[in-house]
Amino acid sequence: MALDRRDFLRTAGSGLASACLTGATTAVTGDAGAQALAEKDRLLRIASCSYPIRSIFKTRGAGNPVSQELKKKYGEITMLDFPQFTKDTFPGVTQMDLFSSLFGDVTDDSMYAPRPDGGRGTFDPSSASGRKWLDKLFAKMAATGVRCKHISNNAPTNLASEDAALRKAGVEVAKKWLDGAAVLGARSVRMNSPSALGPSLRPQAIARSSDGYPRNEEIVPPLARAIESYKEMADYGGDRGIKVTIENHWGLAADPSNIRIIIDEVNHPYCEASPDFCNWEYDYMLFSGLKIVAPYAHTHVHAKYWDRWGERNDVRRSTRIMLAAGFKGTFALEYEAGPLNGIEGSLYLFKEVMAAFAEAA
Repeated sequence: MALDRRDFLRTAGSGLASACLTGATTAVTGDAGAQALAEKDRLLRIASCSYPIRSIFKTRGAGNPVSQELKKKYGEITMLDFPQFTKDTFPGVTQMDLFSSLFGDVTDDSMYAPRPDGGRGTFDPSSASGRKWLDKLFAKMAATGVRCKHISNNAPTNLASEDAALRKAGVEVAKKWLDGAAVLGARSVRMNSPSALGPSLRPQAIARSSDGYPRNEEIVPPLARAIESYKEMADYGGDRGIKVTIENHWGLAADPSNIRIIIDEVNHPYCEASPDFCNWEYDYMLFSGLKIVAPYAHTHVHAKYWDRWGERNDVRRSTRIMLAAGFKGTFALEYEAGPLNGIEGSLYLFKEVMAAFAEAA
């Protein structure tokens, strides 16, 4: 269904979260205690997501005009503030999905790996200052009672590269993030950025001279390299009790069959899918693609709204698909783009996912 900003804002404000929770509670029995427990259990299935709220995070510069306006309205925060922001904005939610690009103190370059051109790269969890920052974040989590469930990680690159040295370097970055995730007590880490598993335009099947039938020989080598990378990362993550996940996040991972192939071939209890409701190449995939990968997901998914799909967006239906597949993990509130800002959109998703829980009860 289409999302109308005016309709949403009529119900927004201080009473929104309360209304979401009340409307989502359905009586399994006539016992009030049983209802309260059901509501608590459902709240444990929700995770705040820092990605859609990135516009109010502190940056090195002034930021764009939209970001400046949002900071005037909501205030400026850093990741160290996000646990309290979660507690205040999503009452009862105690899980977080943290976006890797928002890690660190933007005023301290020593926390970031240098780029080949000498500029500042991504946050480095293995640096001395980066490790101290992770300890600070963990202390904030402990003080608020809000934990890091998942890290949406864009740092590792070249995981399917034909350059062996680049592929190995990508895996080593992933290992540093798994060590950092262990400091925070995270359960899972996504390991593919939009380009980590190759370009968005993947090789296609063409007729071959040997028999004239279409065959795709070019896609096999990058798949094999991706499988090798995920095996190494899953072994490392498994030793630390942290799942390594693949999101439908462009490159090889834009095709849900490729996600299943990689996970099947890796064949490791610490390698699984973390589906995103909207990261698809065409609209038939919104539900059919999700059904393909849903059985391979156990820990975390992105409950996303993205206006690129117009009337085809249906957060409740996607949530029910995951539940029907037996998914028992968390749903992160990842509002991508639409008529609402990131905070309003996240609250909208909170309401929709909780409603879907009630519908599936």
